Amino acid sequence: MGIELLIFKSILVMVIFTITLTIAAYSTYGERKIAAFLQDRIGPNRSGPFGIFQPVADGGKMFLKEEIIPADASAFLFVLGPSLAMLTALMTGVVIPWGDTLTLNGVEYSLQITDLNIGVLYIFGVVSFGVYGIMIGGWSSNNKFSLLGAIRASAQMISYELAMGLSIVALIMTTGTLSIKEIVDQQATWHWNILYQPLGFLIFMICAFAECNRAPFDLAECETELVGGYHTEYSSMKLGFYLFAEYINMFISSALMASLYFGGYNFPFMNSLGLDQNWVTILGSVVFFGKVFFFIFFFMWIRWTIPRFRYDQLMRLGWQSLIPLAILNILLTGIFTMREELKNWLFN
Repeated sequence: MGIELLIFKSILVMVIFTITLTIAAYSTYGERKIAAFLQDRIGPNRSGPFGIFQPVADGGKMFLKEEIIPADASAFLFVLGPSLAMLTALMTGVVIPWGDTLTLNGVEYSLQITDLNIGVLYIFGVVSFGVYGIMIGGWSSNNKFSLLGAIRASAQMISYELAMGLSIVALIMTTGTLSIKEIVDQQATWHWNILYQPLGFLIFMICAFAECNRAPFDLAECETELVGGYHTEYSSMKLGFYLFAEYINMFISSALMASLYFGGYNFPFMNSLGLDQNWVTILGSVVFFGKVFFFIFFFMWIRWTIPRFRYDQLMRLGWQSLIPLAILNILLTGIFTMREELKNWLFN
C-alpha cells in the first residue's frame, strides 16, 4: 500500500509538473492569439498549423541565445534570482486539489499531491518568497533601471499581499478551515463561495493581477520607463525562467480562484449523472481545468483592454481602497456569521 501510494504520488507530481510547464508555454501562444483577435490582427501563423508550434520555436530560441552575465553583476545572485522565481512558482501547485479521488484496484487515490491542513497559509508563504527572486535579480544586475523595477515589484507585491490576505481571512471565517481540499468539498453542487464572498473574490482577483505583475499592474517591467524592468540585463533561459514564472503564477492564481470561490472540481448535478465515481472524478477535473482556462483568458483579456496605471495610482488603489474594503468585508462577514448570536444579545 505504501509503495503503491508513493508510485501514484510520484506519477501525479510528474503529470502536474508537465501540465504546468505546457500550459505556461502555450499561454504565450494563447496571449498572442488573443491580443491579435482583440486588435484585429492575425497573430502567430508560421510555425506549424495556425502557429501552434510557436512556443516550441520560442523555447528553442531561449535555449540557443547567448548566455550573458554582465561584468559588474554578482554572478551567483544573478543566477539565483530567476531560479528562485521559477522554484517558488512551481512549489505552489502541490496543495491544489486537481480532482476528487480515483479508485484503482480497490484503493482510493486523491488527485492532490498533498492535503495540508494549512494549505492556504502554505500558498501565501511560498508566494511571498517570489518577491526575493525578483528583488535579487534586479539588485544583482547592477543596473539602475533593473533595481528600480525590482523595488517597484517588491513594494507592489507586499502592498497587494496585505489586501489579498485580508480577503482570504473573510473566506476562512465563512468556511472554518485552511485546507483547500475541505474548502472545495464544502462547495458541492451550487454552494460556491462566490455567492457568499463576492467582494472578497473581487479583491482577491485584483490582487492576483498585481501579484503576477500583469497589466494594468506591470509597472515593474514598464518598457516606456524602465527598458524592461528587473530583467533588463537577462538573456537566454534566465530570462525565460522569469517569463515562465509569470505564466505559471497566472496559472496557479487561476487554479486558486477556481478552487476557493468557484467550486474547484465540483459542478452542478455531478452526483446525479449515474456514472461511475472514476468517470465523475475525470469529468470534475475537466470542468476544473475549464474554469482555470477561463480565468487565464480573463487575465489576457484585461491585459489587452485596460492601459497600465501610474505608479501612484497603483499604490493608492492597494492601500487606500482594497485594504479598507477587505477590512469592511471581514466586518460584514463576522456580522453575518454571528447574526443569530447578535440577535439574541440585542433582544434578550
